[in-house]
Amino acid sequence: MDLNALEARLTRMEDIQAICQLKADYLLCCDRKDPEGMRACFMEGEVVIDYGVVGCFTHRDQLVDVFVRLGCHPHIVEMHHGVNPQIAILEQNLARASWGLHYQQIDTIKKTVTQLGAFYEDEYRKIEGEWKISKTRCNVMSTMVIDIADGAARILFAGGPPAHPVKG
Repeated sequence: MDLNALEARLTRMEDIQAICQLKADYLLCCDRKDPEGMRACFMEGEVVIDYGVVGCFTHRDQLVDVFVRLGCHPHIVEMHHGVNPQIAILEQNLARASWGLHYQQIDTIKKTVTQLGAFYEDEYRKIEGEWKISKTRCNVMSTMVIDIADGAARILFAGGPPAHPVKG
């Protein structure tokens, strides 16, 4: 048995599991409205964050500011489900992944429900033994916005990605 090969396989498996845990932490921080936890998922310094109509950012604090302003309110109820990870360890400290995303948001003030189907394209860097997100892009594939104000669902928008945030 080649112990070096075995150790390399074990390290690769541990790295993949750590990246899965990192993405799960990020999604949970979004749902729990935890800006500090969200910030900790990204590496310090320059990053690439492209969230389409939400914005493009070059520093994690820019994303966190938008998250606090738009999402960290009791009337915004969100659920992020990341699925089907495809993770490739490219180098000892570099990895890429794609993830499916099912997202649902209930806005109890506007009385709307928004559902998105999307996928993330991520890059990760291992810094001081810990994986962090260095690049991420969210590609929205489908969107549905439903008005629930009158007790009957009425579709406001259904299709691909909207060109701008959909108003309820």
